[in-house]
Amino acid sequence: MRETVSASISMQSRSTVFRGDIFGGITAGIVALPLALAFGDSSGLGPTYGLYGAIFIGFFAAIFGGTASQISGPTGPMTVVTTATVISMTAVTGSLETAIPALVATFVLAGIIQILMGVVRLGSLIKFIPYPVVSGFMSGIGVIIVLLQIYPSFGLSGPKKTLDVAMSVLSGSGWEGINFTAFGVTAATVAIIYLFPKITKAVPSVLIALLALTLVSAIAGLAVPIIGDIPKGFPQLKLDGLGDIPSELYGTIILTAITLAALGALDSLLTSVVADNLTKTQHDSNRELFGQGIGNAVSGLFLGLPGAGATMRTVVNVGAGGSTRKSGAIHALLLLGILLGLGTYASFIPKPVLAGILITVGVGILDYRGLKHIAKVPRTDAVIMVIVLLVTVFWNLLIAVGIGTAMAILRHWPVFAAMVSKRGKQAAKTGKADADFTGSYWDDQPWQDEVHDFGESVVIQRVRGPLFFAFATEFRRRLDSFPDAKFVILRLDCVDFVDQSGAYALHETVRGLQLRGVTVLVVGLHEQPAELLSELGVVPGAVLAERSIDSFAKAAALVSA
Repeated sequence: MRETVSASISMQSRSTVFRGDIFGGITAGIVALPLALAFGDSSGLGPTYGLYGAIFIGFFAAIFGGTASQISGPTGPMTVVTTATVISMTAVTGSLETAIPALVATFVLAGIIQILMGVVRLGSLIKFIPYPVVSGFMSGIGVIIVLLQIYPSFGLSGPKKTLDVAMSVLSGSGWEGINFTAFGVTAATVAIIYLFPKITKAVPSVLIALLALTLVSAIAGLAVPIIGDIPKGFPQLKLDGLGDIPSELYGTIILTAITLAALGALDSLLTSVVADNLTKTQHDSNRELFGQGIGNAVSGLFLGLPGAGATMRTVVNVGAGGSTRKSGAIHALLLLGILLGLGTYASFIPKPVLAGILITVGVGILDYRGLKHIAKVPRTDAVIMVIVLLVTVFWNLLIAVGIGTAMAILRHWPVFAAMVSKRGKQAAKTGKADADFTGSYWDDQPWQDEVHDFGESVVIQRVRGPLFFAFATEFRRRLDSFPDAKFVILRLDCVDFVDQSGAYALHETVRGLQLRGVTVLVVGLHEQPAELLSELGVVPGAVLAERSIDSFAKAAALVSA
């Protein structure tokens, strides 16, 4: 009898999960449609190729990836690099048509590199990207997307490089033939996307803007540029001409593929962290890279736009009930069905609508928390963020991440060098080449559990040394690993420095514990950590003032009361 009841509950559970995956996949697909078309149009390849990327990457990354609820497809950062690549390769070959073989080779190679990154287990390195670097990088991407949509918003074909756009706008050139009707459509798109959720969130506002303004444009006969003809039927392989790629493009293909692979890895794994926080699960970074690589390699064979894990679409999927790989696959199959059945109607979509959609995407990518706290965080963190932002916007995305990470490592070089040295010694001793920088692989562990007779309901942790970006991910993981805790006493009396990454890690961890009903006590804050955590609203703030205590004895007495 018990087995029958258990089987019945299990079937109901599976049915509920599958129903959630259907709703999540469909909702994510609806949101992905206009974004894929917009990214494809912005890239210079055409809206259809954005849709191809969403279909193939969305399906294969879901099936083979390491984040169950993640939705993948074209993203802002990947599109920015792709746009620059299309421009540079077209300049060499003379036309987009003759540049296609080189583009296909680039996209496929990027996918293969990501597969290799997963195989050699580079996914764990994401934990060593400091928050100021991520903040400057994401805000830089947002600025790029907005800048590149200034001219399309007015129905114009403007420069394709951000520096050229900025110089053109400042000089007032390139505005001949301005189309105010197009600008009105763009403005209406932005307004609908931001205002419609105040009426209802049952239907994605991006979809409402797309459908409503396409209908208005077609019925009223508005004089605005439209997408135009979209190829019908299943995507065709683009393998012709691969043997005729000009030799002068070989270097560009390799460097661009490396950039796309690294950028896609960073983009995807950051989204995986978001998915973990939403679902209280733990993704597999290396498997995620493997899945993303397969998706990008297959998509590249069809000239599909390169992509990565997409934060907004993943959040939408989880919010609608998606929790397994099926949701990502359903999202991709829905887009394929739309391509096969409704491609004719998509040709009437106005380009200013796509420009408006991308403007809201760019604004949404900006890291408002990092920008708001720029005057409050340690000066070095602020400088790193600004430098990464400027290098991202006006030079090169991957170089920006490299410069910012190098600056952060140099800032903490004595501690970081000690970590690397001890990890190497332990790896040689145990044979574990991918050992973490923390935990049992340290001779003098940065984590030391204090043993008392409180039982499992009270967890006591002491952190030694600076709480900086290299410890941030392990910090969150460590404190999330006590499911039965009612109190967490966090001893920071041996922490004399906290950087922006560490402060945000503490804040996110405390909020996560509090949502589980856990009371967090912070003990022994020194001057610099206390000042920074106060400025950022962590202690006091997320941790109440009366729960920031100067001695362990007082904290122990409090939880014993």
